[in-house]
Amino acid sequence: MARFSVAATTDKPNVVLIFADDIGYEGLGAYGGLDFKTPHLNQMAKEGLRFQSMYTSSICTPSRVSLHTGTYTFRHKHTDILPVHKGTKQKVDFRKMPTFGQQIQKNGYMTAVTGKWQLATLEHWPNHIREAGFDSWCIWQIWRNGKKTGRHWNPTFNRDGKVLDGLEKQFGPDVLADYVIEKMTEATQVQKPFFIVHNELLPHWPLVQTPQDRALNREATMGNMIEYMDTLVGRILKSVNELGIKDNTYVFFMGDNGLQVSYRNNALYKNPRFGQPGENQHTRHTLKGNVDGAKADLNDAGSHVPFIVWGPKSIPAGGVNQELVDVVDLFETFCELTATKHRVETDGRSIVNQIHGKDGPPRRWVHQGLPQGESIFDGEWRYLIKSEKLIDARKLPKERELKGSELVESKDIIDRMKSLYNRIKSNGPAAPKSVPRY
Repeated sequence: MARFSVAATTDKPNVVLIFADDIGYEGLGAYGGLDFKTPHLNQMAKEGLRFQSMYTSSICTPSRVSLHTGTYTFRHKHTDILPVHKGTKQKVDFRKMPTFGQQIQKNGYMTAVTGKWQLATLEHWPNHIREAGFDSWCIWQIWRNGKKTGRHWNPTFNRDGKVLDGLEKQFGPDVLADYVIEKMTEATQVQKPFFIVHNELLPHWPLVQTPQDRALNREATMGNMIEYMDTLVGRILKSVNELGIKDNTYVFFMGDNGLQVSYRNNALYKNPRFGQPGENQHTRHTLKGNVDGAKADLNDAGSHVPFIVWGPKSIPAGGVNQELVDVVDLFETFCELTATKHRVETDGRSIVNQIHGKDGPPRRWVHQGLPQGESIFDGEWRYLIKSEKLIDARKLPKERELKGSELVESKDIIDRMKSLYNRIKSNGPAAPKSVPRY
């Protein structure tokens, strides 16, 4: 690959967000995970900064809308999966809810997005991605000509308004990685800063053979899909190095929500530790203990995701930040990194200082919203708003619901969490900032 001069000025660095589909923190060895092979992500953490406590809502649509708008689910109102798989005419209206893509695009960046876009049906809303602030895209078009499509082998991808031909023998995630590298190269050649949201399709179900599985004549497993996702991350990082832009390019890796583990009969892990006596069928193993629960659960396993940043020398290599981070913080973070001024009120705070190993405004809670309710988590206690359950999360990954006399004796904690939640809701994005929203 040719090596070019740095494509962005020091006040306008490049940014790539790799937003993986269904991967909890325990899926990575860098986070103490023991079940899956992630050597490239482990190396990314070793060379960059790992945030230990990043949280999202635990299904895709609320997580992704909060990402793009910087607002909690009770504000943007998308708490369930938008039924794009059914060809819905519903959409997330980004004309009414500003996105970071819109702001950064106005600031002179080349903006692009890939992969999963479960925020509108493209057949009904062909300009939806452009309205969200992206110049270019290579997106899985989930619905076409009255039929659902595939994303892995023989994928149906919409590139800048046209469905691509000639992908019959290609693996979708490979095509997307090629696109990311192509857009980085193009922007670098013309010396224009770029912002790319790479919605990685792996390791979301269905279980499929990866190109590596086919080459080795082995069956599809979740572990193999995670390993191939890791390989593709390695490809993108290698390309950043080969382009000569690492010192001015921030690459983020993050999961959109926890791992999905509903493959009851599919020999999910093929791990020698799998199925230890007394374990849940889908237990994941970490150095700090077992992780039970998963995507769509209103708990730590559903919402606790990996978050790594890699790139310039100003990022403390091998660092670990223990602060709470919420997906809504990324709007402000991306805008500050790209020197993008805006007038949008969000629920987040920038973590640019923390990315560079400095002190920044602390976050005292994270919020999750799903169809079955909401939760707030302060790093020790999780309170479920609708069911009024109090969860002791002081010894993660173990979580324990308080009941009976323990619950009665914890009334002060419950009152504090209720008061906190009410303050968050009453202090809307348009309200004065007398009470911090984060």
